[in-house]
Amino acid sequence: MDILVTGVAGFIGSNVALRLLNAGVNVCGIDNMNSYYDVRLKEYRLGLLKGQRRFHFKHIDLSDRESTEKLFENGKFDIVVHLAAQAGVRHSLSAPFDYVDSNLVGMMTILEGCRHSQIQHLVYASSSSVYGANTKIPFSESDRVDSPVSLYAATKRCNELMANSYSCLYGIPCTGLRFFTVYGPAGRPDMAPWLFTSAILKGKPINVYNGGEMIRDFTYIDDIVEGVVRICEKPPASTVPHEIYNIGNNSPVKLMRFIEAIERSCGLVAKKNFVGMQQGDVPVTYADIDALESAVGYRPQVEIEEGIDRFVCWFRDTWL
Repeated sequence: MDILVTGVAGFIGSNVALRLLNAGVNVCGIDNMNSYYDVRLKEYRLGLLKGQRRFHFKHIDLSDRESTEKLFENGKFDIVVHLAAQAGVRHSLSAPFDYVDSNLVGMMTILEGCRHSQIQHLVYASSSSVYGANTKIPFSESDRVDSPVSLYAATKRCNELMANSYSCLYGIPCTGLRFFTVYGPAGRPDMAPWLFTSAILKGKPINVYNGGEMIRDFTYIDDIVEGVVRICEKPPASTVPHEIYNIGNNSPVKLMRFIEAIERSCGLVAKKNFVGMQQGDVPVTYADIDALESAVGYRPQVEIEEGIDRFVCWFRDTWL
């Protein structure tokens, strides 16, 4: 089997690719290696893959229509796992066109590639951000998602609608996965585990938003990868073959418990600045994962304390 993984130098993409390679799958990975965060981290992740015999890497920007078209013409892929995106809610406030190019144009070129290439299944990344400021918890796939509070969230909801239209028009089996706050070793440096761990180990203060009254459905990377790989093997078979699933931990964690877990792993107490909410942020994320469990038996295994221990150990040993 040949699988295309986009965003392969990213956090989730690199881990999914490694899992597929270990299962004996041929993986073509693409990434534009942009400088949204330290490219050395992307190169580190990519280095874990490049020694694998079944792995091939191509430096491609999906917003380049000609390059993406050639990728599909030459690739002959069975499955596409589309994880490339411009991430981050706050960055969308200052660089909105990055999200248009990567998340909208990039999704369009992938859909067109799948349309003309007999792809058996397109699995693509959506986000829990599509739920916006919904107050009903846990968040369910049946909830309305027409009030995004950030451009990032709006682009991810657009991706879902684009995929649905291509499933309807051309019968392309598509599955969207709404990720909930993924963390773990080699995770993104703009997210709380990295920011807090780095600051605590250096004796610097951390900003605790909304006075600490935040709740997140933190999901460890290994649990996420398990869900992605399982769903790859189960393309939708309905009249319009498009499904959307939450993929999270289903066990939300209060921000202060999360900070305490990092403090214990670091052996230090954080200096805390209690501040207000950030623009575009939401106070609670909480995934209802019944649909994904029913579809593929997905059930996360890693508790927050164990996952944070693994991250802090990696950070100290590899990156500090």
